[in-house]
Amino acid sequence: MKLDSLHKLYLEELRDLYSAENQLLKALPKMAKAAASDELKQAFEDHLEETKDHVERLEDIFVTMDESPKGKSCHGMKGLIEEGSEMLEKDGEESVLDAGIIGAAQKVEHYEIASYGTARTFATLLGEDEAADLLQQTLDEEGETNQRLTELAEEIVNPEAIRESAEAEETAATGSRRR
Repeated sequence: MKLDSLHKLYLEELRDLYSAENQLLKALPKMAKAAASDELKQAFEDHLEETKDHVERLEDIFVTMDESPKGKSCHGMKGLIEEGSEMLEKDGEESVLDAGIIGAAQKVEHYEIASYGTARTFATLLGEDEAADLLQQTLDEEGETNQRLTELAEEIVNPEAIRESAEAEETAATGSRRR
């Protein structure tokens, strides 16, 4: 598609988001399964349900535009998910791994926040007020998820990771003195 109008760029951005959200639908259950923290598991399960709503909102926008959501692969999300998948395969202290999973998830959230903000702005400029409202609703939810992840990291996971790290270092030091 030749990008010779803001409308075409907007459509391209929506298709990118649609691909991103569908990739995330597959990744979130894996993230929930890998999380050791019950609170983190729940956050991923909750966001999975929200992500289903995000896909439906995008589909609604495409219906009103009489366009197909298909035809684009979001390479940015693919890369972020691949990077996050590496964290899921690592071995280590549970809370340290959870801290890494939160970091990977927040990269995804920030990518989505940027993308939804762009699409919402385009919709507003093009007079697509209903679509702009739907995109803003999703943008708000992405921001709330990011905030929830920050709170989980700061209040539960990172303090536990520090404690587990200190215990592991103490155990290693004790073991090396015995040799």
